[in-house]
Amino acid sequence: MILLLLVPAAGVSGQGAAPQEEIRLAFAGDILLDGFVGEQIAKYGVNFPFQKVAPVMKKADLAFANLETPVSVRGEAAGKTFVFRSKPAALAGLSYAGIDGVTLANNHILDYGRTAMLDTLTHLDRNKIGHTGAGSNAEEAFKPYTKTVKGKRIAILGASRVLSDPSWYAGKNSPGAASAYKDEPLLSAIKKSAKENDYTIVYMHWNQEFKDYPEAYARKLARQMIDSGADIILGAHSHCLMGIEYYKHKPIYYSLGNFVFNRSTRGGDKTLHTMLVHFTIGKSGVTSSITPVKIIGGQPNFMGDAYNKETVRKLNQLSYNAKISPGGVVSEKP
Repeated sequence: MILLLLVPAAGVSGQGAAPQEEIRLAFAGDILLDGFVGEQIAKYGVNFPFQKVAPVMKKADLAFANLETPVSVRGEAAGKTFVFRSKPAALAGLSYAGIDGVTLANNHILDYGRTAMLDTLTHLDRNKIGHTGAGSNAEEAFKPYTKTVKGKRIAILGASRVLSDPSWYAGKNSPGAASAYKDEPLLSAIKKSAKENDYTIVYMHWNQEFKDYPEAYARKLARQMIDSGADIILGAHSHCLMGIEYYKHKPIYYSLGNFVFNRSTRGGDKTLHTMLVHFTIGKSGVTSSITPVKIIGGQPNFMGDAYNKETVRKLNQLSYNAKISPGGVVSEKP
């Protein structure tokens, strides 16, 4: 597979700095290590889900995804239709794939209660995998994951507009996930991050499952987050790809879809179509491209030209003022 030469886009923070080496970021969608995927791991090992994509993800200076599961052997199942809990040993697969960090702000992180959620933080720390979007209180939940890459501080902040119950929201003195049902403290956390870091990326859990287009509130919130200082917005929860939009020359990827995940009986084949999103930060600003991916047997795979062409066609159909080239380069329409 060939990584693409990217077309410059305008509008990032940190302008005026001396020329620097390019920074390469890679983002993936939902990762689940339970259910069918868990069975595959039991058969073939913890690295199996990532074997096809790891060589590309490892090339990034920073790789990040959405961990759609608590990681624990403890806790009581919540009274909901779908509950997940993954084995701590499975996290070694993320390390193998070169994944530096994950967002935990989603509608499954408390599937086995606060105990399992807090265990997840401990197990991620033990595996040296960063995290954002959940914590022992709201301050910790809204704290971004940060990494200094080639002299630039990159921050990724996770939050969710899809949580099963208000008891899941992280509070001043209570554990939980970073809730985006209200503007605050989300927008203030973004403003704080934008002051303290060179680039702030927000990874949101939002919109409706299996829908092709974002809700009106999501498009409004994306603009508010960019107005507050976010440089890139990424989304998850729909379990399928959504389109791309630019606002103030900054990209909004409404849904990255699944990545390592069980096949959905409700969403059908569209839940198997996904992508890796690549960002390059350089002297020309932030540029991006996508690499189409297909989930086969719970394992993301790179495919051939015909599949890639169809994915690009679909994304162009779903996108707003963004254009995806046949090679996957994403740019803002004039």
